Amino acid sequence: MAEKKISWVKVAESLSEISWQPNDMCIIPAGGKMITLARHKGSLYAFAQKCPHAGGIMADGFLDAMGNVVCPIHRYKFSVENGRSINGEGYYLKTYLVKTEDAGVYIGFEKTTFFNF
Repeated sequence: MAEKKISWVKVAESLSEISWQPNDMCIIPAGGKMITLARHKGSLYAFAQKCPHAGGIMADGFLDAMGNVVCPIHRYKFSVENGRSINGEGYYLKTYLVKTEDAGVYIGFEKTTFFNF
């Protein structure tokens, strides 16, 4: 049986501290990785820096009207909520949890532990 634990990594003291690009995305270091952080309609989303199809830098793309992130190379679209490709291909963009608190902005990394009974 696997139990998921979340390890929260602080990435900023506040949202105003983050250097957002005009497309409402940025790349931010967290947990030894470079993560794309995006804001859309008052919500924050975190996902992989590179497109799983051809390695495009996702923060160089854009968010469409539906809130999908669009890769700058081949225009592949992914849900920022679950990482699924909405173009019908089998690609999946890794997503991460995000939370904001008075103490700062955090990205969550799932750690799975296995128990043998």
